Amino acid sequence: MEKFQKYYLSVLLVILYSSHLSAQVNCTAVEGENCKKACEIFNYWGEFQGFRESQEKLDQAIELCPTFSNAYMEKAVPYLKRGDFETWKQLIDKAVELEPQKHLGYRGWCKYQFLRDYKGAIADIEALEKIYPTGYLGYSANGDYELHIAKAICYSALGQKEKAIRIIEQQISAKDHNIGFFDYYQLGVTYFELGKYDKALENFEKQSRQNDFAENIYYKSKVSKIRNKDYLDLKKLALKSYDEGKTMKDGYTHHFNKVYRAQIEEL
Repeated sequence: MEKFQKYYLSVLLVILYSSHLSAQVNCTAVEGENCKKACEIFNYWGEFQGFRESQEKLDQAIELCPTFSNAYMEKAVPYLKRGDFETWKQLIDKAVELEPQKHLGYRGWCKYQFLRDYKGAIADIEALEKIYPTGYLGYSANGDYELHIAKAICYSALGQKEKAIRIIEQQISAKDHNIGFFDYYQLGVTYFELGKYDKALENFEKQSRQNDFAENIYYKSKVSKIRNKDYLDLKKLALKSYDEGKTMKDGYTHHFNKVYRAQIEEL
């Protein structure tokens, strides 16, 4: 438990730190008086995301400095959350055009998370890899996945399971990679789908030691059932965990490879 708490705290700090960096800009480093004013507007009104006055002030920032990418990015977010994907895309595309190194990862993740545009997400993340060819790319907007892992999920969703496995294993073995909440689980499910049950179970067990939840226990019970072993205790534990809220959660959409109570009951 202590190990997990330390892990959870470290990941949380990374997420909070990353969020702070994306939300605030050092306006003293921005060139041009109008762009400095635009930056100051962004820093203040970004705290009121989605309110009409905030959107109007961001319009003012864009008018003052049409090359200030963060204003387009911030203005885009409420449209995404409300399901107006067309307006979101127009604004986020402009942000990416101006500063791809800042916004490609976010756009790629949102293409996956909200639109299930797997090919588009892969294209954005791989474009970001060309800018940063080695090491850390950043995390998904919800903090659950490092972007290499997110790319692997997209390949898995497209049926390219072996490629997804290679990407995840390479990323997990990287020295600078912090194991995410669901990394081993996604790897285990991908192995399971290929019928490689030893490797699947190995990763489900690693996931259990890192951060256990109903979906992971459910897949362990599936492996046991396939091998004609006693699986009912694991099934009961999966149901108990599900009822206790120990599941894969997302505030806006559903996780890839999420499992629901009805599926566990049918096992």
